[in-house]
Parts: sequence; C-alpha cells; structure tokens
Amino acid sequence: MTATRDKFGRPIVVVTGMGVVTSLGAGKTDNWAKLTAGESGIRTITRFPTDGLKTTMAGSIDFVPVEPFSSTVLGERLANIATEEAIAQAGIGRKGDFPGPLFLAVAPVELEWLPRQELARAVGAGTEINYDSMLRVSGGGQYSAYHHRFLFGSVADHLSETFGTKGSPISLSTACASGTTAIQLGVEAIRRGDVDAALCVGTDGSVNPEALIRFSLLSALSTQNDPPQAAVKPFAKNRDGFVMAEGAGALVLESYASATARGAKILGIVAGCGELADSFHRTRSSPDGKPIVGCVRNALSDAGLVAEQIDYINAHGTGTPENDKMEYLGISTVFGERATTIPVSSNKSMVGHTLSAAGAVEAIFSLLTLEHQRIPPTINYDVPDPAIPFDVVPNVARDARVTAVMSNSFGFGGQNASLILTGEPG
Repeated sequence: MTATRDKFGRPIVVVTGMGVVTSLGAGKTDNWAKLTAGESGIRTITRFPTDGLKTTMAGSIDFVPVEPFSSTVLGERLANIATEEAIAQAGIGRKGDFPGPLFLAVAPVELEWLPRQELARAVGAGTEINYDSMLRVSGGGQYSAYHHRFLFGSVADHLSETFGTKGSPISLSTACASGTTAIQLGVEAIRRGDVDAALCVGTDGSVNPEALIRFSLLSALSTQNDPPQAAVKPFAKNRDGFVMAEGAGALVLESYASATARGAKILGIVAGCGELADSFHRTRSSPDGKPIVGCVRNALSDAGLVAEQIDYINAHGTGTPENDKMEYLGISTVFGERATTIPVSSNKSMVGHTLSAAGAVEAIFSLLTLEHQRIPPTINYDVPDPAIPFDVVPNVARDARVTAVMSNSFGFGGQNASLILTGEPG
C-alpha cells in the first residue's frame, strides 16, 4: 500500500489534469508531437506593423481570434483553453464547480497604446464617461472593454466564474517565474491541509508593440529575424536574446489521498518547490550565482532528494547571453561534474519565452517527459559555447530513463523558482 504522505509527513501533491496552448498549437497531444519533433512556433509578426523594429518575430498565437486585439483578453482565452483541457483530463467536480482555489500567474495588465489613444480622443471630445456604468456593464460597450483590460484580477475573476473555483482567486506576477510560483502556491495550500485540490494556471498574451519595444530597449530580445524559426539559440555561442511568446498552461493539483479515493489517474507528483529572490538588479542576475544556487538547493531539499537523483533538467534556457551563463553557473555549482553529463534542454528554443506562463507550460512538458520517457531537444544548437558545456540534447529528442525532473524558472528582478517533478509513487 502506498503512503499518502511524504517523508516529511506532508500530504503528497499529485497532478491529475494538464492543459496547454503555445505557438505550436492547442492541447498536449499536438504540442508534445511538435516539441519532440524539434519544430518551432516562432514566426514573423503579422499582428501589427514592425517597420523600424529590430525584432520582428515572436511565438504569437494567431489561431485564437481576438478582435479588436487585447493582450489581456487573449491571455484570458488562452487560459480558458488550457483550463478546459486540464479539468476534462482530471475529471474532477461537476461542470463549473471546481472543488478548490485558483492560483493564476498573469502578466501585469495595462491599457495598450491604441486603446489609450482612443480613450484620450473620447475624453478630448468631451464624451462623458460614467465609471459606475462601466463597472456594471459586462461583455459589451467601449468603456467596459477598456475597464476590463486594465484590471489585474479580471482574468482570474473570469476563470473563477467559469470553472467555479472556491474562495478568492489569487492573481500573481513574479516575472518569468510566475507560472512556477502559481504551482508552488497550490502545492503549499494542499500540504497545509487547507484544500484537497487546486487549479494552477499561467497565461500570457503579451505580444504587442509596446511590450516588444520595452524588451528591445532592454537589449533582451533576439534580432536574428531571418529565418524566425532559428532565432532562439539557448546555450549556443551565437545566442543573442530571447523571443517573446504567448501561451498558457493549467494543472489540476490534488492530494494523493483525494485523487486515489476518487479513482483519478495520477500524471505525476510535485515533489519539491524552491524559491529565492535577490533583488540584485531589475533585469540582471547576481554575478555570484547565489540566488540561483539557493533556489535549486531549496527545491531539492523540499523534495527530500539530492542532485544525483535528478535525471533531467528542463532549463529556464532563454537564449540571452547573461541568463544562460548564470544558469550554467548555478547548475554546475549544485551538480558538480554531473552538470556536463545530465541532460539540460530548453523548451523555449521551440515555443519561445511565454513569460508569465512559462513555468506552468514547462512543468507540463516536464511531466510529459516523465510520461513518455523522452526528452525534448534544444534546437538551433549548431555553435556550442565552450563556457557552457551542458548536454543540451542538441537538435534531436532523446529517449531516456527519467524518474525525476527539475524545472527551472529564473526571472527578472532575481525572482527564481524551481520545481521537482517525479512519477507516481510505488
């Protein structure tokens, strides 16, 4: 008989449902097939004019229509798609009655340039704006749409109403670590015994002119536009930046006891969570690597594992010169000589950097790696960097025995989070 608690006496937290949408497509089946085939979802931007921009490609999701376009509304729709898939797979609760809270990783929300200009024109023309009516009207009307777009909690409110989650939905933003943070909050709630189930979602639909220009001004984006599919080069010597992308990932977490009691299929275990922030700089990592090292060690400690028990690392692997270098420093410090032999690949080489969604999307890909015993590659790896001697699973997926995966998310502002994911307990 399998114990329902881990070695620390905490409820074991399992995953019973997963849903994902990225630039590769909607759903786990399509994404996994393309990911392991080494396909790229990065393409030239057609959503808006890119004349004069240094970066003209992204992992945008144009197969989910939003007219007129709003990053917030797209993020909401992507979250809906992923959550529907996750809940359907989990087979949990009645329709619209999820038996637990929602933890949502979502991008900071604000009006984009065009809506701001339209609103300014309305104000300049003396059009009266009744803010009380804006709050009452839903689903229609020019100003209610504006109001909806700049409410940080609007996406979580919509998901909570649609899927019937319990309690106040939590919206969070910890930069590129957001999706992982959402999962960690769900894990902690179940471990505390507050709930038996949690819905953890990360979503981002932020490919818009303003966001693109902001990241470009930070010199963070790749400018290798032609061909766009070759732009993201994690850990390669000729890497020059990340590529913005959109996507969503949703996971249904449950206590092992609750999941087995209702006969649910267990897709994997969230065995450990680690986090550590340093606030060293708004974008750069601390040069000593201590925050990343501490984050990884915290995750291992929380899982009750040692580095030798990890079979694969799903790297943050953005493709920026700085971040990839610091990730190697952190991993090599913790894993020692194994850092050059353990597989360390980057999903972002194919789907791009889904920002607030990345941690959730990549946790799902890590769980699919455990399920299929196949490691996705790092594509566009043609010029190795001798300063980063990772085994990046270059260009071609690899069958391998995988029992424990580390999934890393190292964000701006030194916001670092890592997960340890394992198979079903014996």
